[in-house]
Amino acid sequence: MGTPDFSVPILKKLVDDGYDVRAVVTQPDRPVGRKKVLTPPPVKVEAVNLGIPVFQPEKIRTAEELEKILAIDPDLIITAAYGQILPSEILDYPKLGCINVHASLLPELRGGAPIHYAILQGKVKTGVTIMHMVEKLDAGDMISQVEVPIEDEDDVGSLHDKLSSAGAKLLSETVPKLILGEAERIPQNDELATFASNIQREQEKIDWNKTGQEIYDQIRGLRPWPVAYTKLNNDVVKIWGAQKQAGQAEEPGTIVQVEKDGFTVSTGDDTAIKIMELQPAGKKRMAAAQFLTGAGSFIEPGLKLGGYDE
Repeated sequence: MGTPDFSVPILKKLVDDGYDVRAVVTQPDRPVGRKKVLTPPPVKVEAVNLGIPVFQPEKIRTAEELEKILAIDPDLIITAAYGQILPSEILDYPKLGCINVHASLLPELRGGAPIHYAILQGKVKTGVTIMHMVEKLDAGDMISQVEVPIEDEDDVGSLHDKLSSAGAKLLSETVPKLILGEAERIPQNDELATFASNIQREQEKIDWNKTGQEIYDQIRGLRPWPVAYTKLNNDVVKIWGAQKQAGQAEEPGTIVQVEKDGFTVSTGDDTAIKIMELQPAGKKRMAAAQFLTGAGSFIEPGLKLGGYDE
């Protein structure tokens, strides 16, 4: 059971390891992009390529959908970023249980956006945890865990790929132990639990009063989706790429230097942010150099970013 790109290497690894994957359960096809093109989830595309039957229930809890899934008579159910909470009828059915491949070092960052929050919170490491599933968000007993370092240049995209690969490898090592009855059950300490709920719009707006490192982490922790933004002459501008620079003593949000390849903005401390890639409202993503020679030719030191709230 999985939906996004994160799930694909995990499915492929199970097949490569020789397991009899009887079915893939994923979310329904959804409209994508401005033209609202109906698009299948990435894991469905892979399952079809592998010749595996696919189920796409809008709600997995309905009696009809439950009957379809239990009719497969699974020995083990594995979820990886599926996107729906499983009811007890499913959790209690397989003789080997239901396990989840979760992209954090539990009990840290339970929830739907652990990769984003690992970077947003400035962590230097995260990882993957495989756990037994219960009817409480990411709270089941842990079976295995692996750490993955977070580099200063990582963004959600690059860290996602590292964690997906690490999750597939860890699962490959874990399932045989589960089948043999040799897998550990390590209870989580709920007192140490933190949460990574889905990103909200207000988290995307840059507060230039924060430290340069916090803003840098926000930019890479929201790239490639949903992308941090600021206001420029009260127009929304998404910030795709930035570098840290030695700061200057100006009011936070003030442009302090303009160069051919980008412009530098002061923050709440002595680390400034040089904007290297951006996306003006209604336009495509572009290098700051291109912006500065076109629509952004008015950019000059002293101009203030931030503007009014929407």
